[in-house]
Amino acid sequence: MPEQPPYLRIADVLRQRIADHEWAPGDRLPSRAQIAQECGVGENVVRRAQELLISQGALEGRAGSGTYVAAPRERVRVVRSSAREQPAGSPFRSDMRAVGRQGDWESRTEAKVPAPTEIAERLGIAEGEPCVRSDYEFLADGKPVQLSTSWEPYDLTAGTLIVLPEGGPHAGVGVVNRMAEIGITVSHAVERPEPRQATAEEASLLGIQKAALVTHIRRTYYSDQGRPVETADIVIPSALCEIVYEIPIGR
Repeated sequence: MPEQPPYLRIADVLRQRIADHEWAPGDRLPSRAQIAQECGVGENVVRRAQELLISQGALEGRAGSGTYVAAPRERVRVVRSSAREQPAGSPFRSDMRAVGRQGDWESRTEAKVPAPTEIAERLGIAEGEPCVRSDYEFLADGKPVQLSTSWEPYDLTAGTLIVLPEGGPHAGVGVVNRMAEIGITVSHAVERPEPRQATAEEASLLGIQKAALVTHIRRTYYSDQGRPVETADIVIPSALCEIVYEIPIGR
């Protein structure tokens, strides 16, 4: 039998120390240098062992802070469905309430950001035209489960109360409800999901292993006139979420 790779052996050691309650959920692990010295291996071996355990949900990495024992986490169900649009309030919060979680998010918005080539194509505008860009980190019970970057044509909402998705009286109610406030009826959305590996930045924000599997959804909302009114890149980590598509059947 071939000898077990060193990083797998160290992963077993760390897993056993957690099982023996040497470290409890939320505890910070000793530094890689300290673990490497204790186990007689290099720091790169410890790094690979920790990355494996992060991908398995036993550990979590926190950017600039270290590696911690993860609390047990069930995968969050994320429902993709037009039926989830609510007359008021956030579709994400509604989805989280449906599975017994507290939904919230953190966001950052910039106005008049020039549209990159792909975004311009998706919105049907010229490259470089100004857009409103919003970056979101969605949380379930305070833990990140989803990322999204949203783009809206600036000329569509400029001078209105909804120009900032997270500002004003209609903040946080979702694209469909916000657009309705300025007389635009969103009739449908198109989503293109595909699997890929997480980038280093995404992994850091989501607390998952670098290059872990995520689903990248390119979503575009269209008005009843056929105009794209918003497009977004949504990143959902496979280790933390299951994606369910709910398809209404017309009768």
